[in-house]
Amino acid sequence: MIHLENIHKTYHAGQPLHVLKGIDLDIEEGDFVSIMGASGSGKSTLLNILGILDHYDEGTYRLGGTLIKNLSESRAADYRNRMIGFIFQSFNLIGYKNALENVALPLFYQGVSRRKRNALAMEQLERLGLKDRAHHLPNELSGGQKQRVAIARSIITNPQILLADEPTGALDSTTSGEVMQLLADLNAEGRTIIVVTHERGVAYRTKKIVHLKDGLIEHIEINDPAANRPFGELMK
Repeated sequence: MIHLENIHKTYHAGQPLHVLKGIDLDIEEGDFVSIMGASGSGKSTLLNILGILDHYDEGTYRLGGTLIKNLSESRAADYRNRMIGFIFQSFNLIGYKNALENVALPLFYQGVSRRKRNALAMEQLERLGLKDRAHHLPNELSGGQKQRVAIARSIITNPQILLADEPTGALDSTTSGEVMQLLADLNAEGRTIIVVTHERGVAYRTKKIVHLKDGLIEHIEINDPAANRPFGELMK
């Protein structure tokens, strides 16, 4: 599904910063992958390239067999809207919209009618145990509830791929475990999920761990989440 070959990325704000230095990576449909590394290793830059939020300078990125290179913003947005859902550490919920409206927002941009998108958003909230919070604003929700709203929003268009950037970074260990279990459940339904994290406990709840160091893949680890210790112990 995802093929990266010799991906390079340099930022030129001031002194040039060569962030990615030749990334080769294949991610198959239905994979549950974490990208792990220290701050500055290039993991967020790599995720932004995968999500077609940033350009790469050199190499090849194919998504579902299609070359992703120098796309116009409208074409890039079309690929994102059809194929990719995003989950962020900071939730990125709109403060003046309630949970239902936040979840329904991607469907608004697809031209879905208000009645239909609200019905579909309520289905997702009910699925994630948030039906009774549908008309609450983000500042009336706990961190875990906000992240579940964000996940509901990310899957409402039924994307093939979910990209999660530090999805547990603002949560306690118990809530982090709940969020990772939810992502595992979504993966079991066939979705491809890629998680950026610096937390060992999060990475070891995925099936493949890509270890980045200084802009290069140091090694890739195949993992069996079922064989690991309880999530809370891994987070210590």
